[in-house]
Amino acid sequence: MKVLVTDPIADAGLDRLREAGYEVETAYDVEGDALLEAVSDANGLIVRSGTQVTAEVFEAAPDLVIVGRAGIGVDNIDIDAATQHGVIVANAPEGNVRAAAEHTVAMGFAAARSIPQAHARLKDGEWAKSDYLGNEVNGKTLGVVGLGRVGQEVAKKFSSLGMDIVAYDPYIGEERADQLGAELVEFDACLSRADFLTVHTPLTPETEGLISTDELETMGSGYLVNCARGGVVDEAALAEAVDAGVIDGAAVDVFADEPVSPDNPLLSVDDVVVTPHLGASTSAAQENVAVSTADQIVAAFRDEPVINALNAPSVDESAFPRIQPYIGLAETAGKIAAQLLDGRLGEVEVTYTGDIAGEDIELVTASALKGVFAPLEWQVNAVNAPQVAKERGIEVVESKSRQSDDFQSLVTVTVRNGDEEMTVSGTLFTGEDPRIVRINGYRLDAIPYGQMLVARNYDKPGVIGFIGTVLGENDVNIAGMFNARRAKAGGEALTVYNLDDDVPESVREKLLADDRIIDVDLITL
Repeated sequence: MKVLVTDPIADAGLDRLREAGYEVETAYDVEGDALLEAVSDANGLIVRSGTQVTAEVFEAAPDLVIVGRAGIGVDNIDIDAATQHGVIVANAPEGNVRAAAEHTVAMGFAAARSIPQAHARLKDGEWAKSDYLGNEVNGKTLGVVGLGRVGQEVAKKFSSLGMDIVAYDPYIGEERADQLGAELVEFDACLSRADFLTVHTPLTPETEGLISTDELETMGSGYLVNCARGGVVDEAALAEAVDAGVIDGAAVDVFADEPVSPDNPLLSVDDVVVTPHLGASTSAAQENVAVSTADQIVAAFRDEPVINALNAPSVDESAFPRIQPYIGLAETAGKIAAQLLDGRLGEVEVTYTGDIAGEDIELVTASALKGVFAPLEWQVNAVNAPQVAKERGIEVVESKSRQSDDFQSLVTVTVRNGDEEMTVSGTLFTGEDPRIVRINGYRLDAIPYGQMLVARNYDKPGVIGFIGTVLGENDVNIAGMFNARRAKAGGEALTVYNLDDDVPESVREKLLADDRIIDVDLITL
């Protein structure tokens, strides 16, 4: 497996990948055709904010499994295109949280106490003590726009300095805000009440230009700090507002275009403190995000959960060992059900009963969908399977019940086409040994592997012997056999055969020619 790294990351991350046995290629500052060529044979791609991972990149990289963003923001990655191509996108949100929060606090103090301006004048030999009258944070109100990981950490730090916290975030609950000592308010209230306003939102179409002339006038005074993403704050409007005294000052670490242009209006306003995107620039943060990103690349290559996947089901590391065996079981049940159903798919239902119903099973459901779609030769994996279902108009239903009469845990995949349906249930025996225990109501104990023949027949003497004879005459060896019936003798029965060899269509036709045999399906796992 090959990992392409197109933006510099700490050596600790590169070392982690090499120690895992993967080839690492660095190609910094590549773009355009050079990037497309470099990524063409890559299985993993690591970027920071410098590389634009567009739909073209995914088109050019047919073997790509995962894109790791060594940092938080992913606005430089086309996540929709990644999902369509079945590529995981994962970031490293925890590694630089502390560094970004500390820089935000530092920038707030720098703006409120005019530290850079006083420093520069003193360096020039000017003792300008009387020109600077700063503001304290104690007793003031901090407005936080975006109460995510960094926003929460900033709120904690400023709260400990005696500030009241108000926050605007439509995606966080009152309970979590209360735990942080923050009052959730509407956007305009957050602006108007803030003596210091700090921005911590991603750059999206909804947040681009979120704070502009009208919003700065709503603030009316105070200081604005943006250490999140460039483009969230209108830079020209901010420069004008500070220069005109609408607000007292600002501190900006991120810009809409980086490196920043010398004619950017923020650079010419004395009461605006600027730094060149230093929020995550600490040695500890860089090492943390590099190692975290590398670990997620390794997890993806090993088919383990990618903890910070943004477009794929993920699961907590501590819970993964409990659900891991069911991932393969669900995929297998899906494969069998899809191959047994004769017709177009309209609905897929995945049902969990028993202990497994108490787990986070999103990844298991995605794997079941992967199994259902695999026989149809659709290019699917656990990343894009839910989207493929949506695009194809296939309804996906998921249900749980902690009550199970027969098994400690049971996973059932049902596929439907109008009035026709096929149901396959699986469980795990001792030692995580998978078993198919029901097919459309027939109770059995089948080992799912390799080539399988599923025969539905009338329960009459000699039928199983006939099937065995036909297979034997055509050099098809039976490795195992599992028989079941739902009614009394003479009714319908179902038999599953594990085979060591492929079954030619001519053999299937010979079996179906016998009046005692209702149907024969060949399953490949």
